[in-house]
Amino acid sequence: MDILIVDGYNIIGAWPELRALKNIDLAAARDRLIESMAEYQAYTGYRVIIVFDAYFVKGIEKKYKNFNVEVIFTRENETADERIEKLAISLSNRKTQIHVATSDYTEQWAIFGQGALRKSARELLTEMEVIKKRIEKSLKKIQTKKPTSKIPLSDEVAEIFEKWRRER
Repeated sequence: MDILIVDGYNIIGAWPELRALKNIDLAAARDRLIESMAEYQAYTGYRVIIVFDAYFVKGIEKKYKNFNVEVIFTRENETADERIEKLAISLSNRKTQIHVATSDYTEQWAIFGQGALRKSARELLTEMEVIKKRIEKSLKKIQTKKPTSKIPLSDEVAEIFEKWRRER
């Protein structure tokens, strides 16, 4: 099993679209990252865990699932880096490969010590762009295929039926 642990605010600060959105609405930037990681999870089959520092969201530790992505807000006074290191240790076993997405150089060396592989924010963004292109290509293929009917219909009648179907 492959697990991708994402340093949430590090990625938000590194991806241009999310960085710009963060300056307007931090919650929207977090939501957009979660949506992107849900696409990543669905496409790759990886288990995805996003870790956000409590530094930006005061309060108690919080964990929840959104779009099959696990989201963790650390305890107050606990950094995302500390939680990521703990997760890398606790989830590591022979059948699991841990990947950590962060551009924090110190964190990258710490997770190497835990046997995890690193992905920089730029590498993850590039991988996401490739995945989105592949998904779009697949969708276009599906959309261009005209559904076949068991009853032969003229194009004109099929168009009328399609119009009725869409009006519901």
